Formats: sequence, C-alpha cells, structure tokens
Amino acid sequence: MKKPILFFWAVLTFILPTLAQQRADQQHLENNESFSMIVLGDPQGYTKYDINQPIFELCTAWIADNIDNLNIKAVLCTGDLVEQNENITMNRKMLNQTSEEMWESASRSFARLDNKVPYIISCGNHDYGYKSSECGITHFPEYFPFKRNSTWRDCLVADFPNRNGVVSLENAAFEFKVPNWDKILVITSEFAPRDEVLEWARNLVAKKEYIDHKVIFMTHSFLRERNAKRTDNEHYKITPRNWGQGVWDKLIYPSSNIDLVICGHTGKPGEFEDAVAYRVDPNKAGKKVHQMMFNVQISGGGWEGNGGDGWLRILEFMPDGKTIKVKTYSPLFGFSPSTKHLAHRTGACDQFEMVVE
Repeated sequence: MKKPILFFWAVLTFILPTLAQQRADQQHLENNESFSMIVLGDPQGYTKYDINQPIFELCTAWIADNIDNLNIKAVLCTGDLVEQNENITMNRKMLNQTSEEMWESASRSFARLDNKVPYIISCGNHDYGYKSSECGITHFPEYFPFKRNSTWRDCLVADFPNRNGVVSLENAAFEFKVPNWDKILVITSEFAPRDEVLEWARNLVAKKEYIDHKVIFMTHSFLRERNAKRTDNEHYKITPRNWGQGVWDKLIYPSSNIDLVICGHTGKPGEFEDAVAYRVDPNKAGKKVHQMMFNVQISGGGWEGNGGDGWLRILEFMPDGKTIKVKTYSPLFGFSPSTKHLAHRTGACDQFEMVVE
C-alpha cells in the first residue's frame, strides 16, 4: 500500500506547482527600468459599510502582490480613511459601522503593506473631529504609529507635530533614492494644514540637502472636481486652517522644487470626470507644477455605493527622469476574466503623461 501512496504524493508534488493561481491581470511597467508609485483615493466609502470593506483589502492585497512586478516604491493615499473619526451613534442611511470599526478596517487593509512598502497617508476632514472636522482630535496616530511599518525607518526624514502636539505621520516627509530620478521627497500634511505646517514644509524643501530633490506634496483638500479650481472657504470648524488656495499661495507657489501636488476630498455623483481633476500652473520660479485630484468614492454607485469600484492609479516614473505616466486601473474588475476588459480606464482624464522640469 505504501508504493501507491508514495506515487500519489510524487504526482501531486509535480502537478501542484503547475496548478498555482494565475495572478489576476498582473500589470506591467512599460519600461523595465521604470519604477512606480500607487495612488489610492479616499477609502471612506469602503470602510463605512462592512460589505464594502473587502474591496479595499483587495486593492492593498493586489498592491502587495505587485510590489516587485511594478517596482513599487511607495503607496500614496489621499485620506478620509473613515467616514467619522469618533462616533458610536450610527446613521444607517449612510453607514453601518462605528468609528472604531471603520478605523480597524482601514488599519486591516493597510496591514497588507506593512513591512513591505512605505505607504503615505494625507489625512482628510473625516479623520478629524467627531463626525467631520469639528476640531483637531483624530485616532490616526493610534492606528498608524511609526513602529507598525518597518519600511518607514529607511525613508522618513522629517516630521511635525499635529494639532494636538502629538508627533505623528500626519505631517511627515519621506525620501526615496531611485535610479535615473536621483532623489524624490514626498511630503504629506494634515487636513487644511496650519500656517506652521506650511512654514515647516517650505523651510524643509529649501534646505541644502533637499533643494535639488523632486518634491511631491500631498494634502487632502486642494482641487475641486472637473474644473480643477482650488478649494477655498470650506465650512469646516477646524482651526487654524488653510484650504487649497492658501496652500498654493503660502507653500507651492513660492517653492522652486515642488513638482507635483496630489489630493482627494472633492467629487460628486455623475461621470468619472466628477471624481478627478488636473491642472498645471507655473510657480514663482516659472517651473510647471502638476496638480492632480483623485477621489473615486462615488464611482461605485454614488455616496452609498460600493466605495469606488476598486479604482486606483499607477504612476510610472520613466527612466528619462522627467516623465510620469498615469494609468487608472481597478483590481476589482481585473480579478475576474469575465470583467478584465473593464479594468482599465483610458479616457483623457484617466490616462495621461506629466513631464516635470
């Protein structure tokens, strides 16, 4: 009886590797010398309903599976991890999770990336206050402490305390040394950053060790959907504060080396163009500054839909050291052969190039 059993296991040992799962629509770089960064739009629509939460986990699981394939250096999230930062009374017309359950969901999704790749989050209005930025309290530092992701140790180069005087990754800078692009500095900021945060960031990018870096600045509220006007005079109680126009006037315009601004926040049900925006303006030195808003939370059926159909953006940094190719992709659609043909958006607002100077 032993010989048939041994033969059976020998056959399984040979066959099983050939039956391994074929990766779900694995994506590839256009140039094998490129690297990429992934942009995640506001995930609050995923975390506020228990049935939506697996979609965001699928997104981060897909990213983890493609770190080597896409040479991913960082994941950039535009914020609003939760619908309400501190609330136990559930409005069942717009969510079925408590604030604690939403924070746990966001944390669980990003855990897929811990110790594998740096992820950088720009906290949004829903991540503060009770329901929506009535004040500066936030649970973000509790769920996303520095120690949870070992990859931050090698790239975090500066930080600034949050509104509560707590040292947090809400205001932080990360340095990446990459072939052909030399050095990139990614700075993230709290929602509606205070003047002292903008001053910290402005002084940081002007330092000798960073003045020649290509700089990406992230903040939650900066551009409005479709028309790409900068946000101004939003009616949130949180203070002190700066909206998009103030961030431009006090930080982006006077700085000579900020090449790209990434934000989320705005959007409305409608066409996909109502969830994104893009514009280019010269800074004080005459250099072009690319500004991109990406927030697809209403693209999966409106405010109370599935949270965004899994859409994310792949930024491919080409080996010429100046071109960034933007692609919009959904692991949710790419996961199944029957929907794979829907996994790429190729409209003018979905797939384009940015050339930094």
